[in-house]
Amino acid sequence: MSAANGLGESARNLCAAMSQLGVNVSGMALGLPGLTDMPATTLPKGAALLAVVNAPFLPAAISRLGRGALRARPVVGYWAWELPVTPPEWRLGARFVHEIWAPSAFCAAAFEPLKPGRVRVVPLPLAATPLSISGTRTSFSLPEACFIVTVCFNLASSFARKNPLAAITAFTSAFGASRDHLLVVKIAHPEAYEHDLTTIRRAVAGRDNIRLITATFSDKELRGLLACSDVVLSLHRAEGFGLIPATALLLGRAVVATGWSGNMEYMAPDDAGLVHYRLVPANDDRGTYAVRGAHWAEPDIGHAAELLRKLAENPAALARQAQAGREVARARLGAAALRVALAGVGVACMC
Repeated sequence: MSAANGLGESARNLCAAMSQLGVNVSGMALGLPGLTDMPATTLPKGAALLAVVNAPFLPAAISRLGRGALRARPVVGYWAWELPVTPPEWRLGARFVHEIWAPSAFCAAAFEPLKPGRVRVVPLPLAATPLSISGTRTSFSLPEACFIVTVCFNLASSFARKNPLAAITAFTSAFGASRDHLLVVKIAHPEAYEHDLTTIRRAVAGRDNIRLITATFSDKELRGLLACSDVVLSLHRAEGFGLIPATALLLGRAVVATGWSGNMEYMAPDDAGLVHYRLVPANDDRGTYAVRGAHWAEPDIGHAAELLRKLAENPAALARQAQAGREVARARLGAAALRVALAGVGVACMC
């Protein structure tokens, strides 16, 4: 619930959206020993447990609840995964849930073999509650009179998958050394991945129109940074949902993103800057996505650069795309799917 990552923000959003629907909901820190401080708590009798903890870590996490804590209690896993197939270790976690909720149809298709007939698509209801922001271009030390493209990712979420070097190359291909255009690269959790951070620093060395930000931001600050941008760029190779592009769209920002995987849940071809791609075998040096038979996207950097240039050169087109994308995201990321899902598990939830 307190984690500064996508799962943490997802849990907080789900809690807020349920409360908005009138559900009796409370949150608890459910995570791994040594990583999450879980205070002693008593689960309300009969309440469903919505576990926003991915399958490989779920058995260890729920073991901390104590013997008998799950007896006569619906348990739902809210999981995200970024490939069309899941690793073998996900099967163990699936034994501990009655149902799986997936933030996108892309994820649901990967989860279906784990729990046939018990997987449902429940997109994150980001549009169900206000998206508060904090910060301005001035407070972030960003120039007012500049076309700003922002790339935002967590290094703990796989350097290869987030593909930041492609985004840097696309920006420089589009704008060169122009000081009228600025690329902001916001990186979370760089301290644990010094090699990756060094690679990025080398890629941007000597470029005055690229700025790295490695400070830890609150949810409000991160949304504030996105709101300060003209375009949010994501040349990911795969996303289970894509929290950053979705949030940017709801904040009225234009998005240029790889046209494949979970972000297609809320991005329509006619209303977003979808980058062409080709599917290739998933290749991850860390091994997280080394799954037999898995593939992911290799985005077309030249096409991404072309889309960026067109938006920068045509403010009217930029505004139209941002507005159209916002309308699609609002329609697809409301509370409707969550309301239906909740009806299937009862009205009291823990998450």
